[in-house]
Amino acid sequence: MTDDRTPLARTELAGLLTDAAQSVSGVLTTEYPTSAGRSYLHPVLGALSVGPRVVCELNDRLEEFVIKEPLPSTPAGLFTLASYASALGWLTESLAELTASVDQICTRVGIPAEPPDPAFAAPSSAEQKDEFDFAFSALELAAIRRAAEAAGLSPGDYVEVLSRSLLAASRITDACMEISSSLLEDAAYVLGEGTDHVWIGEGPDSLPTLVRSLLARMEAAV
Repeated sequence: MTDDRTPLARTELAGLLTDAAQSVSGVLTTEYPTSAGRSYLHPVLGALSVGPRVVCELNDRLEEFVIKEPLPSTPAGLFTLASYASALGWLTESLAELTASVDQICTRVGIPAEPPDPAFAAPSSAEQKDEFDFAFSALELAAIRRAAEAAGLSPGDYVEVLSRSLLAASRITDACMEISSSLLEDAAYVLGEGTDHVWIGEGPDSLPTLVRSLLARMEAAV
């Protein structure tokens, strides 16, 4: 039996990647209402709340793409599949790392209640005072103390967990920005070709942007 399905046009392939880029960038713009008692988690709650839904949506679109686009098909279709699958995998991994970071923060403050890890022991009052006097203004110190009191934490503990939250937010932000921009680059490449056949050779320039980025990360980790 022959498969008479028509391969997707370049505009449809580029649209798939563009839509995925917009979904990924949306992870960074989502706001999540945060109570004063959990204000230290505000930097990460938006991405944490919407991230799993975005992954599910992207996975559903990938399944639809595989159904619509016979495999193997045109080089443009294979190029799009490689880019999209790389983006989905990278986002899934980044969200798993974000979840692990948030779990560590929650454990640190007793959510759920567990004995504090000695590695995260808060500095002494004298150390806190010296550090705060050096790093923060009087207004910033007052704001930190108010936020820490609302969260039921000492100022030192509050600064520590907020710093960890900001670091986790920075990592997911960097990942989503690179994923989104790479998807857009690949979409422009697919759309900009003069024919429906995108060149896929053996050189590194023929690989999707996301694939090259992932290979570079793997080489750097070795």
